[in-house]
Parts: sequence; C-alpha cells; structure tokens
Amino acid sequence: MTKKRRSFSQEFKVEAVRMVVDGGSSISAVARELGVSENGLRRWKEQYEGDAEEAFPGNGRVRSQDEELRRLRREVVVLRQERDILKKATAFFARESR
Repeated sequence: MTKKRRSFSQEFKVEAVRMVVDGGSSISAVARELGVSENGLRRWKEQYEGDAEEAFPGNGRVRSQDEELRRLRREVVVLRQERDILKKATAFFARESR
C-alpha cells in the first residue's frame, strides 16, 4: 500500500522557515512541532534563503530561471534537428554532383 504524499502551502512553508530563522529554534524542534521531516524543512530553508521571492512556486507555477532553462532546452533540440537535416542534405548533394 502506498502512502499519499502530503503537500504544504507556500504560506505554511514560509512560516515554518521563519520559525527557524527568526525564532531562533532548531530545525529539529520546529520539524517535530509541525510534524514535517527535518530534511524537508532544511530543504525549504535552503530554497527560501536562495531566493525568498521565488521560493516554493507551487503547482503549475515555475520560477523564471526554470522557465528559461526549459525554453533553451527546447531550442537546442530544434537546432540539433536542423543541423542533422543539413548534414543529410549536404551528403545527398555531394553524391549527386559526382
């Protein structure tokens, strides 16, 4: 039987991190009090300290850096396809000119 994965709102995560940062409590104490894992709370803290404005984007919302990365990866795929087509065309026309 599989366990259903719990999800927490952005506000919950921000308040949990603030309890650690501003409250001076330890991560383990806050995690026990809130019923979350220490590793999860530690990861939330790292995300929040990295960029508080874009931390915990939630379902369907993507950070601007991640969106740009996706766009660039799609562009790389298209460019590789175009390059491969040009290679094949070059080989075809090289054979035709002989």
